[in-house]
Amino acid sequence: MIKRSLALIALASLLGACGFQLRGTGETGRLALSELNLTARNAYGETQRLMRRQLEASGVKVYPGAPYELVLARETEKKRTASYTSSARSVEYELTTTLEYELLDARKQLLGNNELEVQKVYVHDQNNITASTQEAQQLREEMRREMVQQLMLRLQQLTPERIALMEQRARERAQAEAQAAEAERRAQEQQQEAPQQSPLELPPTLMP
Repeated sequence: MIKRSLALIALASLLGACGFQLRGTGETGRLALSELNLTARNAYGETQRLMRRQLEASGVKVYPGAPYELVLARETEKKRTASYTSSARSVEYELTTTLEYELLDARKQLLGNNELEVQKVYVHDQNNITASTQEAQQLREEMRREMVQQLMLRLQQLTPERIALMEQRARERAQAEAQAAEAERRAQEQQQEAPQQSPLELPPTLMP
């Protein structure tokens, strides 16, 4: 029970960091993003396939040219030794999978971005390498499904009002960047148009 509570607190913190707000733990339903394009660095990866299936099962129309785009920007895996057994024939490994993602509008403006992280531990038995390898593969598949479920949960928290606010902030950022670029361009033009001063000529040295 304590572990579950801590997990919910951690998830809520991650959602808040990206501006996503929980409307109730465990709440399900159709997504406000009813049309969505889904892209990934690994266009044929298992994570994208699972995510597409989950989106379509939730009633989302997934197609290129949709008003919004979910980008699975980067997926990484790390493995470290967690512990050794007394016989030194078995070792516990900790797998950590991280998924970075972005939400864009139709003009490819960034509305929000964040990352997900899933951790699992498995035992690698030197006396049964084949079974240990299969267990690790199954664990990776389980982690990938959990990661997709977490991402779906975050998307479910996006209300139309929240999406509108994110779009407004994206427009304000784009406008500020355009104004800064224009100011820099004008400053460079003024510098180029400024008259060049001739170098100061010193009088010839008077010889005794």
